[in-house]
Amino acid sequence: MAAVQEPKKTPIGGYVGFDTIPTQIERKLLRRGFAFNVMLVGATGLGKSTLLNTLFAAHLIDSKGRFKVNEPPRQTTEIAPVTHHIEENGVRLKLTVIDTPGYADLMNNEHCLDPILKYIKDQYAHFLRKELTAARERYITDTRVHCVLFFINPSGQSYADDDDDDHGFSDAPPAT
Repeated sequence: MAAVQEPKKTPIGGYVGFDTIPTQIERKLLRRGFAFNVMLVGATGLGKSTLLNTLFAAHLIDSKGRFKVNEPPRQTTEIAPVTHHIEENGVRLKLTVIDTPGYADLMNNEHCLDPILKYIKDQYAHFLRKELTAARERYITDTRVHCVLFFINPSGQSYADDDDDDHGFSDAPPAT
């Protein structure tokens, strides 16, 4: 096996300018802005919308809670991504909130995560297809899920045996 040689330190004859590369990259990223896709998963009425609105100090999504005391909470019926453009001190953020159907709202919750996992995997597959095309776009819109906030019902008891299973979340590839 060939020995690995240490690179030689070569002095330069004048100023080249590669020390400004980090600043140039930062400027480019700030000009383009950042994208962040967050998915909210949990039973109806646990405060998913309220938490997200509080985290970003803005009214981003409507709570599906009660309008009247005796009214049952309204439920999300399908996976619905909603995109918001937020700016703070010149930094732009394209925030996509993916609200999911009320997880664990039914009596039999055996397959309640199936549509959520399908959505996550579909977004990764879509991004990979776009990235691997021969004539790919200059900037690919990232619809992959970067963060999943999983809300657990505070029942006062230990978590259910079903919560022990990762339901395939470990199969989702990490965000890059």
